[in-house]
Amino acid sequence: MAIYVVMEPPGRTEKPDATTFVRDGFSWLGFLVPPLWLLWHRLWIEAALAFVAMAVLSLLGERLGLALAGSLLSLLVSLYVGLEGQGMRIAARRRRGWHEWGVVEADRLDDADIRYALEADADADDEAPVPRIVPDAAHARPAQMGIALGLNHIPGKP
Repeated sequence: MAIYVVMEPPGRTEKPDATTFVRDGFSWLGFLVPPLWLLWHRLWIEAALAFVAMAVLSLLGERLGLALAGSLLSLLVSLYVGLEGQGMRIAARRRRGWHEWGVVEADRLDDADIRYALEADADADDEAPVPRIVPDAAHARPAQMGIALGLNHIPGKP
């Protein structure tokens, strides 16, 4: 079973079909062709950084006469994109104002969509939780502090 992170757009009431499912896990295409995979997912800055890092590491290895070492260092960039590429997609969506609804466990993307629809309908039927009232931390402290080593700060006293 795969885990899918469900991302909802900022104006989710306008288009309910705009929800995005990001599969959490290793991305083989991100590992094999990192810059192209990043460009496909519209991660422009990350794609440019991956391309520059791979080119610099390959050129550095070639200039120093260590072509194998340069290629292996470029492989580290590919491995990073393969492992963290989906996390970069989620982070890019958050920067654009999307929010994370939750996670859904399913075998395929279609099943994840159905599970999300069923759970979202069930959540809409539930009442909104009552907000908790948390006491101010300054009032929760004792009035007299005990003897301690170091810098002590007692609220309300200079």
